[in-house]
Amino acid sequence: MRKFTFLLISLMVLSGLHKAAGDELSDAYMKEYTFLKAQKDELAKRLEKELKQQTLEIAQAKKKVTNLQDEYVALSKKLKNEESSIEKSEEQLRNKAGNKEIIDNIISQAKMVLEDYGVKVDDAANSEVDTLTRAFKDAAKLYTTLSSIRVEDGRFYLADGTVAEGEIVLVGNIAAYGISEKAGGALAPAGNGEYKIWNKKGSGDDALALFNKELPATIDIFLFENLDNDIEYQNIKTYKDVVKSGGIIGYVILILGSLGLSLILFRIVFLLRSRIRMKKINKLVHKKIESGSEVEAYNAIKKFKDSTAQVIKATLKNITGERERMEDIVTETIINESRALDRFGNFILVIAAVSPLLGLLGTVTGIINTFDIITIHGTGDPKLLSGGISEALVTTMLGLVVAIPLILLGNLSNGWAENIKDSIEQSSLHVVNLFDKYSNAK
Repeated sequence: MRKFTFLLISLMVLSGLHKAAGDELSDAYMKEYTFLKAQKDELAKRLEKELKQQTLEIAQAKKKVTNLQDEYVALSKKLKNEESSIEKSEEQLRNKAGNKEIIDNIISQAKMVLEDYGVKVDDAANSEVDTLTRAFKDAAKLYTTLSSIRVEDGRFYLADGTVAEGEIVLVGNIAAYGISEKAGGALAPAGNGEYKIWNKKGSGDDALALFNKELPATIDIFLFENLDNDIEYQNIKTYKDVVKSGGIIGYVILILGSLGLSLILFRIVFLLRSRIRMKKINKLVHKKIESGSEVEAYNAIKKFKDSTAQVIKATLKNITGERERMEDIVTETIINESRALDRFGNFILVIAAVSPLLGLLGTVTGIINTFDIITIHGTGDPKLLSGGISEALVTTMLGLVVAIPLILLGNLSNGWAENIKDSIEQSSLHVVNLFDKYSNAK
C-alpha cells in the first residue's frame, strides 16, 4: 500500500514537473517562432527590395549594352572608313612613287635617245614636269626633222672601196641616197656611222629625183635601222649556187633526177609510138580480114616489130586452130611483150623513192657539219653556220623536187602501159571475132 501510495505521489510530482517544463518549453518555442517570423518578414522585404533593385539594374544594364552596341557599330563603321581612307592614301602614295619612277625612267630614256642625235636634255629644271615638257618639245622638233627629206654634205664608199665626196639625201632616218661625180644611188650602212653605195642598179635616178625634191611613183630604196653595223652586199643566188650549197649529195640527187627524167621521156616516146602503131596495125589487119584471109593480114604486118604486131601475128598464126589453145598462145605473147612495155617503169619509181632519202641524208650530214662548226667556233658568227644549214635544207629540197615529178609521171606512164596492154588484148580478140564472122559468112 505504501508502495502504491509512493508511486502515486511520485507520478503526481512528476506530472507537475512535466507540466511546468512543458509551459517553459512552449514559451521558448513561441519566442523562437516570433523571432523567426519577424526575421522572415524582414527577409521577404529585403528580397522584394533586392528584386526591385536587380530589375532596375538589369534594365539599366540592358540599356547600357544597347548603347554600347550602337557605339560599337558606329566605331566599326568609323574604323572601316578609316581603313578605306588609309588604303586610298597608301594607293595614292604607291601611285606617286610609281609615277615618280616612271617619270625618272622616261627622263632617263629621253636623255639616252635624244643625246644620240645631239640633243641635250636639261634635267636641272625646277620640276620634273618642266624637264619632261622640254624633252617632249625637243623630241617633237627632232621628229619633224627626221621625218623630212633633207640634203647634207657628206661622203660614202663606192663598191671598189674608194671614197666619194658629195651630197647625201636623207629620207627621214631610215634611208639615204648618195650623189657624187663618181656615182650615185641608194646607200647602205658601212659601219661606224659611214655609208656605202648599194650594189642594186637603178637607184641613181631616184637619188637625183629626191635631190631635186621630186617624188617618183616608185623608188628603189634600202631601209636600215642604224649605221653601226656593216651590211653585206646583196648577192643574187643562181641555180648553180643553190646546187653547189647542197654539196656532193646534191649533185648525186640531180644526176639521178636527170637520169629518171630521161627515162621518163624515153618511155613516153616509146608508149606513144606503141599506141600509134597499134592503131595502124589494127586498121590493116581488120581491112585484110574483111577482104581476104588471115595470110594476107599476117603478110601486111610482117614488117612491124613492136608489141602489138607480135601479139597480132601470134593470133593470126594460130587463128585456125583450137580457140582455147589460141587464147593461151595470145596470153603468153602478151606476157612476153609486157616486159618491153614495162621497161624502166620500176627503175623510175626506185629513183623517185631514193631521192628524198638522199635529201634526208644530206640534211643529217649538214646538221652534223653545223654542230662541228659550233663546237669549234661557237655561235658568234652566223656566216660560219650557213654552209651546213644550206646543205641540210638544199638537199631536202632537191630530193623532193626530183621525187615528186618522177612519182607522178612514173605512175602515169605505168597506167598508160597497162592501158596499152588491155588494148592489145582487146585487139587480138577483135581479130579472132572478125575472122570467125567472115569465115562463117563464106
